[in-house]
Amino acid sequence: MATTNDLKNGLVLNLDGELWAVVEFQHVKPGKGGAFVRTTLKNVLSGKVVDKTFNAGTKVDTATVDKRTMQYLYADGEDYVFMDLDTYDQIHVAGGTVGEAANYLLPEAEATVATHEGVPLYIELPTSVVLEVTYTEPGLQGDRSTGGNKPATVETGATVQVPLFITTGEKIKVDTRDGRYLGRA
Repeated sequence: MATTNDLKNGLVLNLDGELWAVVEFQHVKPGKGGAFVRTTLKNVLSGKVVDKTFNAGTKVDTATVDKRTMQYLYADGEDYVFMDLDTYDQIHVAGGTVGEAANYLLPEAEATVATHEGVPLYIELPTSVVLEVTYTEPGLQGDRSTGGNKPATVETGATVQVPLFITTGEKIKVDTRDGRYLGRA
């Protein structure tokens, strides 16, 4: 248990049987009346974002979230298998939990897996990854008045918009948060 005065970004709360991560918080002390804490909470499982206000000093139930660095091994049907680098235990993470991160996940890549009571909640990838372009159309010079982009398929199967000078077989750096091309690797 903690009070609303102990809130900080990233803390996971157990409210009404659901897990909510604190995205943003602000202590407010109006000139009249009692102080309160205004928060923005994100549901850990569904991703839903809500604003919630607590009276200052109110007790809130915190959830224990264990974050470990794990290595991605392989896909097993709809599940993804990760191995704990300390204990060598393997866990299966559902495809829905992995979500969009699957577009940037290569075998033997490291990721942070967050679990609560043994249940995987979400995975965090490094902010950028290096992927090889497996297919892209050749870019034609002179077809445009400004710099242009073209779609490129990378080794994970994801499609990334890249500049016209990128060719098949090149390694590129991709932002895992929004899928943007960051440069050649």
